[in-house]
Amino acid sequence: MSVYQIEHVINYAYDRPVTFAPHQLRLYPRSNIHQSVLSCELSLSPTPQKLVATVDLDGNNALVAWFDDNPATHLQIRAHSTVASHLTDPFDYFLEPWATQLPIDYPVSLSEQLQPYLAGYLARSLDPIAAALAGEIWHTVNGNLLDFLTKLNQQIYHNCNYTLRDTGAALPPGIVWQNRAGSCRDFAVLFIEVCRAVGLAGRFVSGYEVGADTDERHLHAWAEIYLPGAGWRGYDPTHGLVVAQHHIAITAAPFPAQTTPVAGKLRTLGAISTTMSYQLTIQKT
Repeated sequence: MSVYQIEHVINYAYDRPVTFAPHQLRLYPRSNIHQSVLSCELSLSPTPQKLVATVDLDGNNALVAWFDDNPATHLQIRAHSTVASHLTDPFDYFLEPWATQLPIDYPVSLSEQLQPYLAGYLARSLDPIAAALAGEIWHTVNGNLLDFLTKLNQQIYHNCNYTLRDTGAALPPGIVWQNRAGSCRDFAVLFIEVCRAVGLAGRFVSGYEVGADTDERHLHAWAEIYLPGAGWRGYDPTHGLVVAQHHIAITAAPFPAQTTPVAGKLRTLGAISTTMSYQLTIQKT
């Protein structure tokens, strides 16, 4: 088991006073058999009128902040968490006997549950470039499920150049593979799309990667694939790793837009210039 202290501060500055509609905050790490939240404190400036804890459709922890009508020129969100990670051996599982080779013939009830995690990224249709990559890898590994995931993880890691993009939506998976470049969220979307092309359910995960010994840290993203018999299992194509105790998950959902750490609107009319900055520190205790 590893225990981490995480301090995540997000600052927004506005060029004139604004008021805030309700904001949804996804900064409370998830708790399950693989990781436990020992404590989590969120504070905001300006102080919201009401802060309501919720669980969203995908089972993620979230807070909704309701503000009064007093104008402000800034918004600061500070999250301090203590999280214990228990996943020391990410290969400690057994697959269902019928789920070792592609394609998987899912039972009807399971297939229906997995439908939100099988749709393509672009207008819910699968990207043809990602589908072609899926076919190539499938052929190389003779349809072996675990070999497919390992090969895909290494293909992206070894063939794509990492670029840091703090803001903006994930790029279409086909563009990422064509350019052989992207951010962690771009690689995660590509990984998921390729898996969905062979009928593997995938979801996008937002969180922290704490393995690197560095003072400069960023919010991270990776993929989780549903393996019958093993459940959701994480793959990080940015680092070519299977996810274990050095990854701390915050949220997981079918698509990246459903995992953004802060979602909300301003109530002020007209174009507003916004500057965003953040600080992230992670310490192992």
